[in-house]
Amino acid sequence: MSFNYALKPTVINNIAMAGAGTTASVQSNAFGSQTEYVRVCSPVDCHIVFGGTATIAPPTASATSIFIPADQPEIFKVTPGSKCSGLTATNGDVISIVELSA
Repeated sequence: MSFNYALKPTVINNIAMAGAGTTASVQSNAFGSQTEYVRVCSPVDCHIVFGGTATIAPPTASATSIFIPADQPEIFKVTPGSKCSGLTATNGDVISIVELSA
């Protein structure tokens, strides 16, 4: 379990998994220029990966990416302007990514 140690939520950036039977990796919007951390949580097991910028394509999440168990929020330090890509086993799921700043 991770906790928010006085970090300010700035942007909620949810990743909605693709529908119609697709279980492909889906990317978030780029994180803001002041974003230092993100809180990631999902109601289902998921895999995530961070990277990319405005000019570099984001990575693709796969079954070998960072594993986040269902309902277990985690906080990660990130690079401003980077993105998060996520993957779940079923379509229609949502991975919640909240940008945090000190």
